[in-house]
Parts: sequence; C-alpha cells; structure tokens
Amino acid sequence: MGWFPCTGAGKSVENLKKRSVKKSLEHQISSSSSGDGKKESTKDGKSDHIAVKTFTFRELAAVTRNFRADYLVGEGGFGRVYKGRLENTCQVVAIKQLDHNGLQGNREFLVEVLMLSLLHHPNLVNLIGYCADGDQRLLVYEYMPLGSLEDHLYDIPPDRRRLDWNTRMKIAAGAAKGLEYLHDKANPPVIYRDLKCSNILLDEDYNPKLSDFGLAKLGPVGDNTHVSTRVMGTYGYCAPEYAMTGQLTLKSDVYSFGVVLLELITGRKAIDNSKSNAEHNLVVWARPLFKDRRKFSQIADPMLQGRYPARGLYQALAVAAMCVQEQPNMRPLMADVVTALTYLAFQKYDPEKIANQWAGAQEREAFLILQDNKLGNKQQISRNSHPEITFLEPESQSKLESSAQLVCL
Repeated sequence: MGWFPCTGAGKSVENLKKRSVKKSLEHQISSSSSGDGKKESTKDGKSDHIAVKTFTFRELAAVTRNFRADYLVGEGGFGRVYKGRLENTCQVVAIKQLDHNGLQGNREFLVEVLMLSLLHHPNLVNLIGYCADGDQRLLVYEYMPLGSLEDHLYDIPPDRRRLDWNTRMKIAAGAAKGLEYLHDKANPPVIYRDLKCSNILLDEDYNPKLSDFGLAKLGPVGDNTHVSTRVMGTYGYCAPEYAMTGQLTLKSDVYSFGVVLLELITGRKAIDNSKSNAEHNLVVWARPLFKDRRKFSQIADPMLQGRYPARGLYQALAVAAMCVQEQPNMRPLMADVVTALTYLAFQKYDPEKIANQWAGAQEREAFLILQDNKLGNKQQISRNSHPEITFLEPESQSKLESSAQLVCL
C-alpha cells in the first residue's frame, strides 16, 4: 500500500506518525471485514459517532435488484452508481460499484474507506458502509437527490431549475467549509486533490458535500512543506506547480477551489474544447478580465441574466482571483475564503436594490484583487475609504487587508 508515502530519509517522528495512522486504519478495516458482514467500526472509537457498516455483495445486489439498469443513476471512470433502499433501515442510499478495469482500484478504494471512516463534517458526503467480498468493491453513501454541481451548470435540460446567484454562493461557501475542515481540523491535514464540480454533490436544499476521496492524501506535517507524489487529478483543476513538479500542498486544493468558484460565477467549464484557443482554459481566459471592470459583465454567467449584486460579483471575483494565483504562497488559506464566502452567501440578492448597487458600482473606479504587497506600489485598501470591501469578520478582514491591493482601472 504505497498511497501514503513517507518523504525524506530515516524514520522521523512525522513519518512514523503517518505510518502509525495508516497501520491502525488498515487494522480497523480488516478487522471489521473479517466478520459476517454485520460488524460495525466507529469513526474514531467514540460510541456517539455514526458507524461504518460492512455489507455482503448479496445484500447490495438485493437492494439494487441485481443492479438493474433502472436503478442506475450515474456512471464514471470508477464504475457505476446505483440508487437503492436498505432493507433494515429503509434508508435511501447511493451504491458505487467499482469497475475492475476502471480508474479507481483497490488502493483508491481503501483510501476512500479510511478517509471517510475518520472524517466527519456536514459538507463531506457520509459513508454508510462498504463491501469487499472477494473481488467485489462497493461503497455505500447517503443519497444526494440533486446529483452533482456539474449537473446544474452545464447541458441543463429545459425542465431543470437554473442556479440563481444566491444558490451559487451558498454552494461555494459550503464547499469551502468542507475543504477548510480537511485542511485545518483534520490531524494530520488532508489534501483532497480532486476538487471539481462533478465531485460536489447536492442534497434537496442545495447544500453541497464533497465526495470521491480516492485521491486524497495526508498533508505535510512538521517541517515538511509539501508531499511529493505522482501527478493525479483532473486537467484544468490541478495547480500549475503540482502539475509541473508533483509537489502537493494544501494550496493545491485552494487553486482547484478557485477554478470551481470561477465555474459557478461564469457558467463555463474549466476546460472547454468546443471554444477557441483563447477561451479553451477558464483560468487563462478569466485572468485578463479580472483587471478590467468594463468586462465584468462578460465574466458573469449569461444564464443569470444580470440578476446578481454588482458588489457581490466583484467580491466573488476577488476571492477567485486570489485562489488561482500562479504562486501558491499568494493564495489565501481556506479559513479566510470561508469567511468571505459565508458573508457573500448571507448577502441575498434583492432585485429591488439592484439599481442602486449598479449606480454605486459605476462610481467606484477600482476593483478589489487580493494580492501580496510585493506585486508593486499599489494603494493599500482602507476600510474607511472603501466600505464596499468590509465584508469579512473583523479578524479576517484585518488579516487580509494587510496583503490586499487596490488595482486602479
């Protein structure tokens, strides 16, 4: 099992810590799998946490009526996803059956079970259980009735509701909270490594949950600054430094989040082969537009039909612009991103106030882009002179203002 590599020479404390975590998890899974399929293992040994159950292949085949086609709800490189109802609890679940020839193998399967057996947050998908009968590998999740975020942004059928601005900011804030939990609350920290719209699932109230943890990695600990690994993920979402060097950090996830946020704002795909070379890559297309206020209307998704707050659009673009900075040390922490987007999600779009908001936007001759002070002699933002940017909690506002710049147009 080489999915949790230990970098550096010798048995350092950090490396031993990672080995001990992996060893204990493998023992937990193997012991729970050795029974009759009815045994349960708790998330962290505490009785008040939801248990991860082991299923037999026969049980899951019965739930899906032998994996009938009319129970199929999705399909990807990993295999197929079926909808079913557990007999004992009557809970509706999603059952992912891994394809033996698919992109996700035994290693990714084990990583996902281990990660979701330990990690628990409202914005992470809940793992109900798994099956490891013979060569069969299946994962059982809570069912997310609205599917993935991708289903609501692209190729939308006429009868499906388009995402409005308020819902988009709600989804962005929730996904950010999931990442913040992985980065700041998990110990050791976890690098998600595969953030994209198809991996963000939505419940009936459009609350987002991160799914598919097969590529997740334990982050650097101690004095280590990165984790060296083979490059994996999805083209268009991978941070440039990770794609070039294989050096993975928490800031790699921040870049991927910036791409997702841009997709929410623009309604464009991260990579769209149907567009011209200049618009093929979303980040490359958007970067020049960040600095020209006159072109902001070109960035916003046409499907919004102008129904968004001008100030909210500027601030959301500011967060996205900082997240997709080429230099990883210029990207924000997810905790600060959560603070900003939580505010934006709270500030509901009000059509009656849109005229006043646009009038105020026309009077401002600057656009907030969060950048490091080393980029040049730009006038530092003042909360008093520019009240439009006071959208953060006081502590986070102060922290971000020290590195923010006012880019004059």
